Amino acid sequence: MAKSKKSSEAKGKESAKGAAAGSKDAKGGDAGASKRKLGLRGAAPWAARHAAKHAAEARARAAEPPLPGSARATIRVPVGAEDIKQRIGELHDALGKIKALRKNVNKTFYDIGAILRDIQQRRLYEAKGYGTFEAFLEREIDLGKTMAVRLVRVVATFLKEAAQENGLERIMSALIALEAGVEGAAAPNDSPKGKVPPPPVSAAALPLRPPGR
Repeated sequence: MAKSKKSSEAKGKESAKGAAAGSKDAKGGDAGASKRKLGLRGAAPWAARHAAKHAAEARARAAEPPLPGSARATIRVPVGAEDIKQRIGELHDALGKIKALRKNVNKTFYDIGAILRDIQQRRLYEAKGYGTFEAFLEREIDLGKTMAVRLVRVVATFLKEAAQENGLERIMSALIALEAGVEGAAAPNDSPKGKVPPPPVSAAALPLRPPGR
């Protein structure tokens, strides 16, 4: 009985020693982990300085003009892109209005001429890459270049009420007569749609647009 008691006491002491050693190892492991964490915290300022340096270099590169043919040059927004976009939108709206007015050109010819004259004066055709107003008329307007140019001249020459009262054919005949008087002679087949124009109407019968209006 005495021997068994001594052996049990010895086993208890050994287990206690083992537990104490385990606790020491655990403390040592925690200390190592804390040292590693402190080491990472110590490296953070260096990493921040490195990131700030790279950000400054990136900003400097972005401020420099791109080299011709580089990828950054192809994606850079052109100067005045917003203005070009707005002018293209206005030109698109004007062409839509002309397309709708063409359905009854004998009554809406003056409105078409007013829209075309606005495009000419504001040079909106340049937004689509046309160098001249005449080139724009040839490619974009289905009325034909000659007819479209004359509609612009009608708006610049006659008042709207008089033009609409006399009608498209009479106004065109009067305009041709005025052009013939300026140039000295009318060109052959100069009437719209290939028709022979009626006798010229006296310019005094149609009120002209006052200068500056």
